[in-house]
Amino acid sequence: MSLIYALTQAVVATAPDAAISQGVIAYPPAFFAAARPANAREMLDRVPGFVFNGGDGVRGYEGAAGNVLIDGQRPASKSDNLEDILRRLPASRVARVDLIRGGAPGIDMQGKAVIANIILKTDGGFHGLFAIADNIYPKDGRNAPATRLEGSGGSNGRNWELGLFAGSFIDDGSGDGPRLRVSPAGVALIRSTVQSEAGGHDYHITGAYETPQAGGKLKINGRLQRQFWDYDETNRTHYPNGDLNLSHQGDATTEGELGLRYTRQIGPATSLELVGLQRAKTEDFDAVSRRSQGKDAFRQGSDTRESIGRAVVKMTNSPTLSLEFGGEDVLNTLENRLSFVSNDQAIPIPGGNVRVEEKRYEVFGKAVWRPLPHWTVEGSLRHESSQISSRGEVNLKKTLAYDKPRIAVTWAPNGTTQVRLNIERSVGQLDFGDFTAGSSQNSGLVTAGNPNLVPEQAWVSEVALEQRFLTDGSVSISLRHSALTDVIDRAPIYTATESFDSPANIGDGIKDELSVELTLPFDRIGMTGAQLRGSSTWRRSEVTDPTTHTRREISGLRPLEWEAHFSWDLPQYKLNWGVDVNGAWRRTFYRLDEIEVSKLKTYVQPYIEWKPKPDLSIRGELSNATARGFRNTRYIYSGPRNRNGLAYTEDRDIQFGQMFYVRIRKTFG
Repeated sequence: MSLIYALTQAVVATAPDAAISQGVIAYPPAFFAAARPANAREMLDRVPGFVFNGGDGVRGYEGAAGNVLIDGQRPASKSDNLEDILRRLPASRVARVDLIRGGAPGIDMQGKAVIANIILKTDGGFHGLFAIADNIYPKDGRNAPATRLEGSGGSNGRNWELGLFAGSFIDDGSGDGPRLRVSPAGVALIRSTVQSEAGGHDYHITGAYETPQAGGKLKINGRLQRQFWDYDETNRTHYPNGDLNLSHQGDATTEGELGLRYTRQIGPATSLELVGLQRAKTEDFDAVSRRSQGKDAFRQGSDTRESIGRAVVKMTNSPTLSLEFGGEDVLNTLENRLSFVSNDQAIPIPGGNVRVEEKRYEVFGKAVWRPLPHWTVEGSLRHESSQISSRGEVNLKKTLAYDKPRIAVTWAPNGTTQVRLNIERSVGQLDFGDFTAGSSQNSGLVTAGNPNLVPEQAWVSEVALEQRFLTDGSVSISLRHSALTDVIDRAPIYTATESFDSPANIGDGIKDELSVELTLPFDRIGMTGAQLRGSSTWRRSEVTDPTTHTRREISGLRPLEWEAHFSWDLPQYKLNWGVDVNGAWRRTFYRLDEIEVSKLKTYVQPYIEWKPKPDLSIRGELSNATARGFRNTRYIYSGPRNRNGLAYTEDRDIQFGQMFYVRIRKTFG
């Protein structure tokens, strides 16, 4: 450790203005004053060394956490995403933001190295917001208006909040561009032009009420959402003929949730938390393709339900030790209905019509211990068991059980340096969508379902170094190695007359990641209030291809992801401006008779926001300033890739133009 310590001290470092206490940095409202944020989410964008994570869309409650707490607790909601919850939380209600690095007694880090804990003021009062916005796509004249209305208030421990949203959206995953199919010798087989557009409408209402109850506090929250999405494509062939292919896809989703959370002290240092959630979602999807050779029609309907019951006991035995014990009981169901008709001929697809049920149980124990002032040890052991059954075209029943230990050690020799070591066993979660058949938007590829999957597992080891500098600067470097078993990827499945691509467990593999996160202030060079935030992750992976039995990367894994955000707060002009950049990425899917490579180019979005009054803001954005597009290349083989050569290569280069976004927001209270 002495060598690492000497290296970190070579970096110019000064303690932040914010208060530091044993790995916890407190940022009061004064720290954010120059940015004049309207809500808690905008405050987090100014916290040095913090990168927002909204959580994972997994079943159950324990493993779905993001990296933000509110008064030390997670929101008792899943369908109401963390981003929206924070944007509904007015900045005027925030007493401070605590940045917790490496763990702290009494705080459940949920496996995260860094957590932001938003501490609210105890006083009530009414807070409201009204906003109107419009997203304009000048290339074809479309626009997508939206309206948001929010309110919150309360007193004497009774608080309420309500949010309404109605709006349209434009899907920039569509666009216009050429389609080219060439032979292995490079001879053009098909030349055509693709024109496509997609978008839809979104409506949702959210509400919550909190009140003292039975010596504790009870919070009830609910959400109802209705969303429609449509995609239309025209594919005009110029060579070798004048074929016209038309396709349409539509999706209608209704989702609702009711959540309860009850907390109370049951002793001087012991508290109880009870959480109950009930979620339901209905989705209807259809895809119709018409061409000179005939017509294909794919339809899928699904109903999902989730019921969660959870209990947690937390004990803070001393300022240096805290314990947590609990468990949850989860019931998930999926009913899938599917039909595929090609040229009036019904084609059966394995796993197309099936009901899947999962009964999941999880118990856990966690401890955070600070044996010495500069050392923190966080340990946990989780045991999960699930019973999965399916009925319909595939009848299956199985029981799965896994232990998931974790230990994390943090050494903080001073307020600006941390070294973190983490070792854990990670167990993935089966995607119910893999149990059933489906269809790809761009290729029209139909994939079979596989209800006989087991979760992917990994032993993950990670070491990270964080160094804070120049008052508000921060750099963090992390190395992660994952030794994978039962990797879920793609493998062939055969019927008497057809062959399909299917999700499958394909054996062992490895994944290595290098992540860098940077917050760089520019105050020292005269650009007061200017800041650059960025993050990047490099990945290397390796598995054995189930078709060719050769080594390759994991399907769908992006070897490189990065983003950068420059912002400059100019309170003297009542302005904030900046540029957000999301870097280009590439991912590759390996299937039975096809390799598909998708590339999304760099997305650039400059913005400016004027706040003539503390309660009024006008924001403008130039979305997709570089008019980046999406490129999809498919290498199609004449049969299984291990026995057949390349038949042709098909390339689509879809371009989406710039969009202009404007928003007017008025706050009250």
